[in-house]
Amino acid sequence: MQRPSTRRQFLAGTGLAALAVTAGCVSSGSSSEPAAETGTETATATETATATETATPESTPESLDDWLDDANGYDGEIRRYGPQSRPTIMLGEETDGGLAFSPPAIEVPPMTIVRWDWTGHGGQQNVVALDGTFDSGRTNAQSGTMYHYFFEEPGEYRFVSEPHRDDGMKGAIIVKEPPSSGNATVDEWLAAASNFDGTIADRTDTDTATVTAGADGNGGQFAFDPPALKVSTETTVRWDWTGDGGPHNIVSKGDGPLDSELVADEGSTYEHTFEETGTHLYSCKPHEGVGMRGAVVVE
Repeated sequence: MQRPSTRRQFLAGTGLAALAVTAGCVSSGSSSEPAAETGTETATATETATATETATPESTPESLDDWLDDANGYDGEIRRYGPQSRPTIMLGEETDGGLAFSPPAIEVPPMTIVRWDWTGHGGQQNVVALDGTFDSGRTNAQSGTMYHYFFEEPGEYRFVSEPHRDDGMKGAIIVKEPPSSGNATVDEWLAAASNFDGTIADRTDTDTATVTAGADGNGGQFAFDPPALKVSTETTVRWDWTGDGGPHNIVSKGDGPLDSELVADEGSTYEHTFEETGTHLYSCKPHEGVGMRGAVVVE
């Protein structure tokens, strides 16, 4: 079955291939032609509109779930990154289903640079957006090759590695504003927590409140549930360990009062009574980087 054309193939067929490389950078691979650019491309409204007008875009599935359903390495969760992050997607990760992008699906705010790094596993690979927005160029098999793209505009960007597309090596990047609760401090801290939807659970009418440590989220059992909590002064908050996701702890950001031991046993607990008003940010230190973060707002 003939594979639908990409923007790169279209430009090459019309003699405009030189316009596909906007950054003018050289691949980090050893091929005589660039396999991927090490510079940063910028998606502008003009460029996107031009690509749409000059090339017939590929038909896409009705939903993102349909697209990702047979993507190798996809576990049903889209990894979220917050502002100022620099996400990296690996090419050629080996999974039970075959070669994969890792992670295959991510969510980032506008104005984020995403980088793809070649592992060197699985032979020739590249990164090509279905709608022609970005294209790493000629395939490459060398470890250390990398490609960058700067995402400015909100949208949904689906991509593949052309040599392994039919075998499930595909992914997606969702560019959207992070969830908002109206509390800027909480929103910024929890922007990378995949289970934070902008809701701060209200427990101001209780003397005690419970948070689960090791809940489902952030690519495994690496979440606090609820991630954001609002309580009154003199309220005791208790964290209950599920025993999943490995050892977890509760540690304040900065000089806050929370500082538990690192434990993994189901049924372990940690308590703290909040006596003064304020916003307390905390994380599980071993898993902070993947988004295991929480917040307690004391009124």
